[in-house]
Amino acid sequence: MSLQDTVLIQLRDLILSGQFEPGQRLAEQQLAERLGASRTPVRAALVTLEQEGLVEANETGKYLVRQFTAQEVIDAIAVRGHLEGMAARLVAEHGVSRQLQGQLQTVLDEGDRLLADNPLTIESYAAYSVMNDRFHALILDACGNRALQRAVALNDKLPFAPASAMLPMQGTLAMDRDWMLYAHRQHHMLFDALRRGESARAQSLAMEHTEVAQMNMRMALERRAESEQVLPAIRLVVG
Repeated sequence: MSLQDTVLIQLRDLILSGQFEPGQRLAEQQLAERLGASRTPVRAALVTLEQEGLVEANETGKYLVRQFTAQEVIDAIAVRGHLEGMAARLVAEHGVSRQLQGQLQTVLDEGDRLLADNPLTIESYAAYSVMNDRFHALILDACGNRALQRAVALNDKLPFAPASAMLPMQGTLAMDRDWMLYAHRQHHMLFDALRRGESARAQSLAMEHTEVAQMNMRMALERRAESEQVLPAIRLVVG
């Protein structure tokens, strides 16, 4: 990984972990000192982050941390749903290999085991997030459409857009666990549609699946003070 890539990843992580306030100016020299790099890779990282939508340039050309409306975040989640729906349709049309079936079944079994905990522990919640990312990645990798994969990767750089970003954040609340159980049942139904080659149903299920993430965003904003403790980037969302 090049220094420029490293600086980009570090700066993106600082923004998404809530280290800066919405609208805060990102001064190149201060960032360079903080990241132990020169201003050149920092400047390049800021240009990339502007293209991704995490920062914006003001009228004088200075970079500011961008703030998002709740609707913008919900829209980004919806875009992921449409893209993943297309991926699921392609996988169903191509046919699910025995290897992919085994991989998806293993992931689903792991999710079943983790959600058996009641209430969920921090460890089981974290492990479920990993499992959830793996499930989505397997389907995306298997779709065979490189342009689609790049589009998902770009959209995932926006706050709260990735598959596990808006899982219920507390895990110990009964309502949160119920939402996770519901989402995991959708995983099982999607797997069934893929195995049967039901492309239209697979696409519909993948799109519907993101409605859980949209609901969790609304709940997180209603419990903003509580949410900021576990998801500091919620500060980037205004309104």
